[in-house]
Amino acid sequence: MYGLDPSEAAMAAASRFREVEASSLLELGAGQGRDTFHFVGRGFDVTATDFTDSGLEAIKTQAADRGSVVRCLNHDVRRPLPFPDDSFDACYSHMLFCMALSTAELDSLVAEIRRVLRPGGLVAYTARTTADAHYGAGIYRGDGMYENGGFVVHFFGPELVERLSDGFEIIDRFEFTEGELPRRLISVTMRKP
Repeated sequence: MYGLDPSEAAMAAASRFREVEASSLLELGAGQGRDTFHFVGRGFDVTATDFTDSGLEAIKTQAADRGSVVRCLNHDVRRPLPFPDDSFDACYSHMLFCMALSTAELDSLVAEIRRVLRPGGLVAYTARTTADAHYGAGIYRGDGMYENGGFVVHFFGPELVERLSDGFEIIDRFEFTEGELPRRLISVTMRKP
């Protein structure tokens, strides 16, 4: 859907993760691996999760074709992450946070990410913003979510970014566009104390 090249957000996150010498990376909502293999190519030990088996199978096939190792796990982020405390140096997610997840579910997800990150670990995520062309269009589903073409998006304003930073230090944020609309997104990088 978005091509084979890594997202701008993944390239920025990989550089930021390298600055703090991160090696183990948890990718939430990996899709078909568009960003996964950018991280693998940069030397990260990647654990990729997604809600769909088809995406994970595509990642496994690509990994085998490339001679790479990627641990893949089918996981619904509305449930606790199946990893021990302090398991990862970094966590990355591109547009997972803006799926049909309520604010309460996002609060729980961020708490789980904080739990599985080591002290000093980084989390980088992206989400569509209230400046996006689809914000306010379609069917309002409550809690900042709108449905367009059968797809529900949770749009992020500054207050939601601040809310989800509770227990973290925001070290970077930037807005960018992606795709044909274009989609308006924010990339946020946070550090666990």
